[in-house]
Amino acid sequence: MSTLEHEGAPTAPTVLHRLVGWLAHFRGAPAVVERNARGARRSLFVMISGFFEPLFYLLSLGIGIGALVGSVQYGGESFSYQEFVGPALLAASAMNGAVADSTYNVFGKLKYTRVYDGMLATPLGPRAVAAGEICWALLRGAGYATAFLLVLVVAGYVKSGWAVLAVPAATLIGLAFAGAGMAATTFMRSWQDFDLVNLVALPLLLLSTTFYPLSTYPSGFGVIVQLTPLYHGVELERALMLGTMDASVLGHVIYLLVLGLAGLWLAGRRLERLLLS
Repeated sequence: MSTLEHEGAPTAPTVLHRLVGWLAHFRGAPAVVERNARGARRSLFVMISGFFEPLFYLLSLGIGIGALVGSVQYGGESFSYQEFVGPALLAASAMNGAVADSTYNVFGKLKYTRVYDGMLATPLGPRAVAAGEICWALLRGAGYATAFLLVLVVAGYVKSGWAVLAVPAATLIGLAFAGAGMAATTFMRSWQDFDLVNLVALPLLLLSTTFYPLSTYPSGFGVIVQLTPLYHGVELERALMLGTMDASVLGHVIYLLVLGLAGLWLAGRRLERLLLS
């Protein structure tokens, strides 16, 4: 017997068994997604409204200010202002959809309509509920991103074949914001707390290099900007759509993935405490 086995180190079958057991907690998530999809059909206009905010920004700032700004130097190349802003607004579109579903909608189901209490009367567990809600938020964010990407393609603002990965990247952005948003929602006590959501989301939209290159920010503030999740989403989309791919893309992907999975884990734990206590 090896030293590791003697000390009780987990064997490969044991690790696999634990992984399968952990994944089993989420097997009911598709049922939650289906339930949300059925409900969304009754509020279709509300569902698609999140697509228009970045579109209006593109029309007003991208085209209006773009006529004054001209070209923007980014990644050692020159791009029109519309080309520079478009990928950022696509990332913001994914953020809008994910945040809307993982905060306002989740809070109403948790505190007022008590939908989750009914779900837990079925074989669903809290972690499956959390995973299902986050998956639905991902689908909503990906839908916004797909529609907005089509607008950018038609307008001629997409400059790279890597743009075929723009929607999967937007889904990753949605995962980060849905996980973080749902985890934060479990700590909220009333609708007044949602002022904090706007207090966070609006500065992220305006300051995460969405409309200006990072080089225009003061050095100290630029470091803070690079710690924000939307910055990583914006830079990831720009790399894909403008063709400025480099090693930093991997860092953006890891940041967003870790944030999303951490949010999912915390949201599941919090729902267990709130609904089963």
